[in-house]
Amino acid sequence: MQTGAHTLGRVRELALSADTFRRIAIANAAMLVVIMATGATVRLTGSGLGCHHWPGCTPNNPFPEQGFHSYVEFGNRVVAFITICVTLATWIASRFAPVPKSLRRLAGVVFVGTLLQAPLGAITVYYHLNPWLVLSHFLLSLIVLGLGVVLAIEVFPRAQSDLPQWVQSVGVIVAAAFCVLIVSGTLATAAGPHPGSTVVRRLGSFQPAVYWHVRATAVFGIAFALLLVWLVRTHSRHVRAALVVLGLLAVQMTVGEVQYRTQLPWWLVLIHVTVAATVWASVVAFVYRLWRPPATRIA
Repeated sequence: MQTGAHTLGRVRELALSADTFRRIAIANAAMLVVIMATGATVRLTGSGLGCHHWPGCTPNNPFPEQGFHSYVEFGNRVVAFITICVTLATWIASRFAPVPKSLRRLAGVVFVGTLLQAPLGAITVYYHLNPWLVLSHFLLSLIVLGLGVVLAIEVFPRAQSDLPQWVQSVGVIVAAAFCVLIVSGTLATAAGPHPGSTVVRRLGSFQPAVYWHVRATAVFGIAFALLLVWLVRTHSRHVRAALVVLGLLAVQMTVGEVQYRTQLPWWLVLIHVTVAATVWASVVAFVYRLWRPPATRIA
């Protein structure tokens, strides 16, 4: 009995408060944005083959020694390792936090999704940056980021939604339209002058990719504008989140227009991709909160 009581006491000492786990979940989502930025840096600087071996840079030396591209690629691998550790820590922390089992499973899925990026990255290098593999790498990152955002939202108390169902449905349309928007933008980047390196074939043609990207932007913009107008007119508490999305979209569209008119410098494309990841996170958070709004008071 004494041994059991002692063990129970040690478990209680390891228990995390809800506030502590919320901070961990938010840091988890932030790292998922950072890894997308460093991954985009690798692609846009043509550094994907800076390290010809995996997980080390060369068979005989795990550290970079070939100049700029090897340092960029190796740096991304270091950030990826840190991100895997953060998602693992989040999953472990969920076991000691006062959260439902569904969130623990979600934290586990985020960790597994992040972990899968490592072998996918190795396969991508092995096949000399096949554009479809590079695209899969990026899209998996978006999926994991979206799940990480949902996890960060769910660790806060939720209230019953008071919105009409059609508003929630329009929110789903907004999210779906943005999915098309970001995938078409990824295809445009893959077809542009920064496909990953000079030896990697481009994925399709640039102009058709931009054609569909612009039209996806129009569909998303119209749907989001209609939703925003209704939220403002009804003085909804979701207006602030919608305005955050609108502000990030304004930055994204400005950068996109400037980069298009300045012959797509890689560093500006990098900003565009990074902001796109941030916009994706904000759209997921906004739409998800239409269905699961925060409680008036946070425990």
